[in-house]
Amino acid sequence: MSVEQFGYKQELKRTLSYWDLLIYGLIFLVPIAPFGVYGYVSDASHGMVALAYMIGMVGMIFTALSYAKMSEAFPIAGSVYAYAQHGINQYVGFIAGWAILLDYILIPALTYAVSAVSLHAFIPALPIWFWLAAFIVFNTVINICGIEFTAKANKIILVLEFGVIVIFVIAGIIALSKGVNHTSLTIKPLYDSSKFNLQMVMGAVSIAVLSFLGFDAISTLSEEVKGGRKVVGKATVSALLVAGFLFIIQTWIASDLGRGLKLDNLDTAFYQVAELAGGSWLMNLTILATAFSWGIASALASQAAISRLLYSMGRDRKLPVALAKVHPKFRTPYVSTIVVAVISFIVGLAFENNIATLTNIVNFGALTGFLLLHLSVINHYIVRQKSKQYIKYLLFPILGLLVIVYVLYGMDRLALKVGFLWTAVGVVYHFVLARVFKVKL
Repeated sequence: MSVEQFGYKQELKRTLSYWDLLIYGLIFLVPIAPFGVYGYVSDASHGMVALAYMIGMVGMIFTALSYAKMSEAFPIAGSVYAYAQHGINQYVGFIAGWAILLDYILIPALTYAVSAVSLHAFIPALPIWFWLAAFIVFNTVINICGIEFTAKANKIILVLEFGVIVIFVIAGIIALSKGVNHTSLTIKPLYDSSKFNLQMVMGAVSIAVLSFLGFDAISTLSEEVKGGRKVVGKATVSALLVAGFLFIIQTWIASDLGRGLKLDNLDTAFYQVAELAGGSWLMNLTILATAFSWGIASALASQAAISRLLYSMGRDRKLPVALAKVHPKFRTPYVSTIVVAVISFIVGLAFENNIATLTNIVNFGALTGFLLLHLSVINHYIVRQKSKQYIKYLLFPILGLLVIVYVLYGMDRLALKVGFLWTAVGVVYHFVLARVFKVKL
């Protein structure tokens, strides 16, 4: 299938391979994501962090499979917005796009804010706004210059992140073999019979699963992919599995090494364990790696993703058509990219002291979009096409729905209120656009 079959013109440049998509997905997921939330997951799971991440990976695989099936059926930019639009109808598609918009448009701001705050603490002489501006200008230029340029930058950044993980794992294993902190490598991070409680572990899973959000962004690059319509789906599932494996390995070692350790601060718990493993140099390395992987790597990928979603919705006149403008030389949605940069700077400054709330709001958008994605799979394959493959197109999406509902149920109430308010605004916006201004949607 081509975009022309859906009434669109091929404007974006097709340059990305399966490996480019896999790298992009891993960059968005951030292989060292557990560094920042390790303390909270460890506290909630009583040290069974690896188990929480393993269950989280299994739970999210159903969503990844739904993305794979819909990206194969509808190989166009727009992610869940396009899938719900074509899999159910344009109204549900708009709500899905509006919901995921809350996720995508705030993720760059969140990643910039986390990095800026971290580096400000590291170098107090430089204000937060300086780091915000520096990261945003750098990433915006790279994204406008072309998706292949972004892909090259992603490869370099990913190698550096893998290097940090390898260093931590080696240092951790050596420390455990020497009996540092009177601990050793055990099975307890995966299962501790003396502390296991299903409800407790699932509470930790609701935190750990948020580290997996981002693999879905691969689907926003569907119109810049070469190699066939199955490439996006394969890369999506692969990115989730690779990230899950890395999450489990690093948290397993950290949990064994930090067992019985009194955590000074849940926000910096992993860095405390890193210091135990290798000293202050390793602690500083993991802090700086976290700051730059979020501020450059993840933000670079997320800014590219949201600009494609805005491009897709602008092209369909669901948002201002100016957002669909493509740069004549680089063939990238440059207007959308610049808009995201401006929003990121404003939101980053506004939430620099309230990052937890911003995180929960972002997660609401993603999870709501996932819900509509699973419903799109069921409607498109089971209802429309009368498919008899009930395991792939009914059972798996339902299991994915249950996981998402569970995580949403345990979410911060303020974030839920903001999320529902955002959805309501979207419904009103769509109604005014269609009924008052008579815009043909």
